[in-house]
Amino acid sequence: MSTITRRTLLAAATALSALALQGPASAEDLKVTIGFQTVVEPSKVPQADGVYEKTLGAAIDWRKFDSGADVIAAAASGSVDIGYVGSSPLAAAASRELPIETIFIVGLIGESEALVARNGTGVEKVADLAGKKVAVPFVSTTHYSLLAALKHEGVDPKSVEILNLRPPEIAAAWERGDIDAAYVWDPALGQIKTSGKIVVDSAEVAKWGAPTFDAWIVRTDFATAHPEAVRDFVKVTGAAYDAFLAKPEAWNTSSAEAGKIAKLTGAKLDDIPLLLKGYVFPSLADQASEKFLGGETVKAIAATSEFLKEQGKIDAVLPDYSKYVSAKYVTEALASN
Repeated sequence: MSTITRRTLLAAATALSALALQGPASAEDLKVTIGFQTVVEPSKVPQADGVYEKTLGAAIDWRKFDSGADVIAAAASGSVDIGYVGSSPLAAAASRELPIETIFIVGLIGESEALVARNGTGVEKVADLAGKKVAVPFVSTTHYSLLAALKHEGVDPKSVEILNLRPPEIAAAWERGDIDAAYVWDPALGQIKTSGKIVVDSAEVAKWGAPTFDAWIVRTDFATAHPEAVRDFVKVTGAAYDAFLAKPEAWNTSSAEAGKIAKLTGAKLDDIPLLLKGYVFPSLADQASEKFLGGETVKAIAATSEFLKEQGKIDAVLPDYSKYVSAKYVTEALASN
C-alpha cells in the first residue's frame, strides 16, 4: 500500500464526520431494505453508527443473510433493494439475467476465506479431499474457490462429497463431527480453525487463476427510481473505506471501529485487524478505474460465469456482462464530495 499523507487522513476523517452530521438527503419518505452479510469490512462502522440512515434520509431495514445466494434470491423476489454478494453468486445472477447492477467493489478476497480440514482427518492438501465430506455454501465465492482448487490439483469433484451448508450450519456440523473439511468465511471460519488446519486460502487460489471478490449490488428498478439514494449509499461506503485505508493500523483491537465490527459480525474482537488484512480494499477513487468497475469487474464476472458453466452450475454464459456493472454511482459520489 502506498504512503498516505496526513492531508489524506484528515480528509477521510472529515468526510466521515460530515456524513454523520448531515441531515436527510431529501424530503422524500424513503424506505430501503439492505441485505448484509457478516463479513469483516469497513462499512460495518457507518452501519453501526446510523450514518446510512442520516445521509440517505431514509428508514433502512438491515437484513442479515448467511450467503450471497440468499441475498440474490431476496433481490430477485424484490424483498431487498441493495445487497452484499460475492463474485460467484453475482456471476450466476447476471448469467440468469436478473435485473441488478454492481455498484461498489468491497474488495478482492484473500486470506479471509479458507479451506479448513479437521484435525485427525488426514487431510493435509487439496488432493487428500477425495472420499471426504466437505461443506461449503453453494454458489458462493468459497464454492467457486473450492471447485477451482480441486481443478488445479487434478481432483475429480465427484470423488468428494460436497455438502451445501450455510456458514452457521457449517459451524454446527463441524461441532458435531459430521464433516471433514469446510471452505468458509468468518465468523464460522474462526470457529472451525480452533480444531482444524488451513489447507489453502483464497489468496493462494487467486494465484492459481481463480480470484474472487465481494461487491454491493442494487436492483435496477430501485436504482432507476432512487438514483440519489444509491449515490449516497456508495458515498458513505466509500468514506468508510477511505478512512480505513488512510490509517489501517488505527483499527486495532482497542479501537471503537473494531468493537463495532465485532458486534455486527460476531467475529472475535482480537481477530478483527487480521481479518481486515484478508482483503484488498479499493478506495472510492479507485472504484471507477479500469482495475475495478471501469473494466476488470466485467471481465471477472464473465470469467467466473465461464467456470460456473463448465462446472454445470449455470446453463449459459452471456456474450456481454457490462450492463451488470455500473461506475455511475461512484463517479457521482466522488463529484459530490
